[in-house]
Amino acid sequence: MVRNAALASSVSIVALVLSGAAVAQTGGGTGPVIDEVVVTATKIATNVQDVPIAITAVTSDTLEKMQVKTTADLGNIVPNASFRKSEGIYGAGISATLRGIGQTDTQFSGEPAVAMYIDDVYYPFMFGSNFDLLDLDHVEVLRGPQGTLFGRNAISGAINMVSKTPSLTESSGYAEVTVGSYDRRDFRAGFSLPLTSTLAASVSAVSTQRHGYMKMLDFSCQMYKNGTPELAGTFPFQSASTTFAAGRKPDDCVIGHLGGQDHRGVRGALHWEPAPNIRVDISGDYTEQHDENAAEKVFETDYASTYGLQPDGTVDKSKANPNFTSMADQFSIPGTPFRWDERFETGNIYTTYDNYCDPFPAGTVLPNNSYYNGSLYRGGLCWGNEVPLTSWGLQGKVAVGLTDHIEATAIGGYRKMSTLFGAAWDGTIFNDSVIYHEDQTWNWNGEFRLTGQYDSIDWVGGIFYYKGDAQETGQPQNTRNGTQQFHNVHYFPEAKAAYLNVTWRAMERLSLNGGIRRSDDDKFVDYEALFDGSAPGSTTFTPAGTSTAFTLPIKNKRWDWKLGADYEFADNAMAYASAATGYRLPTFNTRVFQKGQAVQNSEEALVNYEVGMKADFLNRRLRVNAAVFLTRFSKRPASYGGQEPRLAPDGVSILPGDQTLIPEGPDNSAYSEAFTNCRDYDPAIDGAPNGTTVGIQCISRTFPYAVSGSKIKGLEVELTAEPIDGLTINGSLGYTKRPSDTGRPIGFPDWTASGGIQYLIEADALNGTITPRLDWFFNSNIAYSTDYPQYDEGSRSTFNGRITYANLDYDFDVAFGVTNLFDKQYYLQKTIFTVIGAPANIGQPAPPREWYLTVKKRF
Repeated sequence: MVRNAALASSVSIVALVLSGAAVAQTGGGTGPVIDEVVVTATKIATNVQDVPIAITAVTSDTLEKMQVKTTADLGNIVPNASFRKSEGIYGAGISATLRGIGQTDTQFSGEPAVAMYIDDVYYPFMFGSNFDLLDLDHVEVLRGPQGTLFGRNAISGAINMVSKTPSLTESSGYAEVTVGSYDRRDFRAGFSLPLTSTLAASVSAVSTQRHGYMKMLDFSCQMYKNGTPELAGTFPFQSASTTFAAGRKPDDCVIGHLGGQDHRGVRGALHWEPAPNIRVDISGDYTEQHDENAAEKVFETDYASTYGLQPDGTVDKSKANPNFTSMADQFSIPGTPFRWDERFETGNIYTTYDNYCDPFPAGTVLPNNSYYNGSLYRGGLCWGNEVPLTSWGLQGKVAVGLTDHIEATAIGGYRKMSTLFGAAWDGTIFNDSVIYHEDQTWNWNGEFRLTGQYDSIDWVGGIFYYKGDAQETGQPQNTRNGTQQFHNVHYFPEAKAAYLNVTWRAMERLSLNGGIRRSDDDKFVDYEALFDGSAPGSTTFTPAGTSTAFTLPIKNKRWDWKLGADYEFADNAMAYASAATGYRLPTFNTRVFQKGQAVQNSEEALVNYEVGMKADFLNRRLRVNAAVFLTRFSKRPASYGGQEPRLAPDGVSILPGDQTLIPEGPDNSAYSEAFTNCRDYDPAIDGAPNGTTVGIQCISRTFPYAVSGSKIKGLEVELTAEPIDGLTINGSLGYTKRPSDTGRPIGFPDWTASGGIQYLIEADALNGTITPRLDWFFNSNIAYSTDYPQYDEGSRSTFNGRITYANLDYDFDVAFGVTNLFDKQYYLQKTIFTVIGAPANIGQPAPPREWYLTVKKRF
């Protein structure tokens, strides 16, 4: 049904475009109108329509009209793409997926599937990657593996952001102010200035502020406002403004917000041409961010595992988690036991009682609680709703024309980033899990290449070097399992590569192309995950025997290749076919809960076969780009969430308990009984407990394994049309059929689609133009768990609207827009913890309907 709706919508758009284009063909017009976009994706500046690669290339002006402001917004307009702001548990970054291959977790242990470049300088992490598209000329999103052009971790594609170059011939500037929903206040400004006939400079700055669309509520305050103060027990109020003490009656119970923004950035650039054959570009940028945590909502809790609630409504205390109930007992009043139950559900997707603070100070002792055992290294962690991040970088490029046909280019860049964040995923005033992280990174990379352009052949060859340092410290608190960890992980990545790509125009309309790249990647890991085993009241930290420390050298050497051909079957119309390889570095699991769980995962490698077409029709009033692809994995990592016996402090013995170990694994696969899981101990089935195979305690674990031979297939269509002067229509359609060991691929929709329409109206009476615009975005159903279809996020359509008045005399614009026009409620993404035995599942609610007003003046 969803598939038919998406196809019907796409057919309708195509029909509208074709019929409008036919009218334009017969009715006349002013000639070619669709913009040319010159891209550098092949390391040689080329019109995007002449590049035999599936590329979405969009100018900054178009991005502004489509209300694309950050990297995370790009996924709305690219077929088979999903770019999202990371969930709060992953810190400041994005999750990025192309053609069904991506990364959700921003931790340094993982490797992105989409390589990101800013002005040809490699950005290696998803952390801090939700860039404000400041001073951008255009963005290029390459779909499919780019193993020979970009190499490292470009297994599903690459994003290449190209900044504006300061002009040597004219001065310009702009200032832009935006106000809107949730006290939004944005300011952007910049200028470009020729300093001499050969030297120019530009400076741009941005400031963005708004409070979040999700409210953090004081639980006790809300219970009092609801007229049920007994449900709050003795739990304290969270702030002076939300207390009901001394007869106060607060207007609301809001103690904070999630999903807000507060960041500032500045960028400066120099462009120098000391000679006709020499170009030098140098730029630097600095960003300081104090955004709120991403909006996060617990949408389901397993109350059976918290306080023993049974399906018939009765409570079986033997099924309850004693750590949960003993915490709640501290706030109970006679007649109304305080329990982790439905009272913690706010009934609103945009509100939460989570406060990221542990209600018990360090050193607390709670009866019948294995977490709060008196250790000074447990409890007391309190983290606000802010995610501070600073990032700065310097980069430069020197291009020298050695001859009329050969140019040498040297590129270098350095970047440093630091961030810290706290998060929780239980949704209550308790903290089953409080996660605190500090992350510090620096990296630099350089590239030297030679390009040659002749009548019948173009070629580019070069060498690439990357070196980095990333340190991650954290304090994962797991009250449910009674554990407190302290992580200290250091990564030392290094990469070297050499490549050559050649295009040979064998005949007048036929070109052959090929490429090869040799990559040598290393990532040395120094890992330490210490469990607290300190004696109560001790001021000296003592690691438990279940702690884990190791070093792990991750290495990968490989050849990548590409072969292709393209044929111009008509003027401004090209068909192409290609085969290319790509890879992603091996990773390992850092979220270990005891000794032996940290192991290296499989690397990822594939071959992609693609056939496509790029064509401009009807005097360039209609542009249609399309591709079909088949991707075959030679090796693909997979994982299964299960449980294993919990070890005693000596790291060897198995702790007795009330669960049973059973073989298990992914259903309908060769691994269906390859791993372990646990179920409740049943003496009628299991016999007398012996402390090893029955009657044990269990702990969560992720089991990695490798599969091969699976494949992804799909199609992509992008179109742009101006059937009559002033009317612009654009659309995209993507379909991806991905492999799954369980039959339910997760985290990405099968179908994506988008469409936009705008019409420029001459308003002579206002000395300008008025342009209304409507954009539509569609995702089909997304599964987030192989075993729990009830957690799927259903298919959705959302709309943005905008109307812009442009004054021609004074060169200023006024735009009024609305995002999520029909106030659709949905989750951008979800994390299902049920699969690892945790009691709560969380999601990131998408922003509700928001309005904004922008005034922009150019000088």
